Amino acid sequence: MVLSTRALNRATLDRQLLLRPAPLTAEQAVHHLVGLQAQNTKPPYYALAARLEGFRPEDLSALMESRRVARIVSLRSTVHTHTAADAVPLRRLVQAGAIDRELKMFRKGLDGVDLDRLVALTAAHVDERPRTPKELREHLLQEWPAADPQALTVAARCLLPMVQVTPRGLWRRSGQVALSRAEQWFDQSPQDPADLDETVLRYLGAFGPASVKDMQTWCGLTRLRPAFERLRPRLLVLRDERGTELFDLPDAPRPDEDTPAPPRFLPEFDNLLLSHADRTRVVPAEHRARTWTGNQAHRVFLLDGFLAGIWHLEEAKERTTMTIDPFTRLTRAQRAGLTAEAERTLGLLAPRDVPYEITYATP
Repeated sequence: MVLSTRALNRATLDRQLLLRPAPLTAEQAVHHLVGLQAQNTKPPYYALAARLEGFRPEDLSALMESRRVARIVSLRSTVHTHTAADAVPLRRLVQAGAIDRELKMFRKGLDGVDLDRLVALTAAHVDERPRTPKELREHLLQEWPAADPQALTVAARCLLPMVQVTPRGLWRRSGQVALSRAEQWFDQSPQDPADLDETVLRYLGAFGPASVKDMQTWCGLTRLRPAFERLRPRLLVLRDERGTELFDLPDAPRPDEDTPAPPRFLPEFDNLLLSHADRTRVVPAEHRARTWTGNQAHRVFLLDGFLAGIWHLEEAKERTTMTIDPFTRLTRAQRAGLTAEAERTLGLLAPRDVPYEITYATP
């Protein structure tokens, strides 16, 4: 069976909870989505606002304060918000991917450093109380004064699963990064890596239909073909219009390609945009370069399911201004739909005592 690009788009949007507001709690959504990209502090809130029915930012903050979710370096060696049940097992599963590759990049600055001792010193230091990266770096430099300071903190982060403790990441109450050993923060016994086959199934449930390379892009691991081959008898095998083999859960939703896809405003680095080797299911090839400046991603919006522009938010004391910057000229209906979704989003996430306005840039 061949899936058109539009059919692939609708299937992915359905898994990503973007076709209609999902009646899930924030914790259930974070679990279903296998984490939320959280390199910056606000994106998880905007990601859930775009996906959930009745979401309030205080819901996610409360989960963080109660230690039911936390921020941790995991997929692609970037910070994600994961549930307490997922954080350490997923981190240990993907360790051999981008995390170990990042560590390798800094090995020249670690000449003479005993990595086992570095882990032990780091664990003891952050177990006393959460430590800022500066505090951790200064502590490790006492042991290895000739080492590269940045390499020491990168090594500690790569070798020991640590969470960014609250208030970092709380809604409008965020603080500086302070690190604690993940299993101590969650009050857990040592955790084994997540089961690879089960993680493949969860990935397909949140991002499928997908190829082997798609999942490798999502998690940073390589050589995942054997896992897909083990699971092949349990999976539906499809192809896209280019002939790429795609795997899927047999009972997962695959809506008709003409299913309506409402406008959605997504944060920078949303996992919808970073979790496939071939992003054309959401990002038209002609627009891909327009969503980044250097290594910084812009906030984007979807029209008819596909990326169609970027948006900016200026939060001043007197007024919050959202500027919608479409890549092409909008129809009257498209503009009305975007305005309605922008008002919904700002109604959830803009400061309640500050007026807001929505403006449009000329394409």
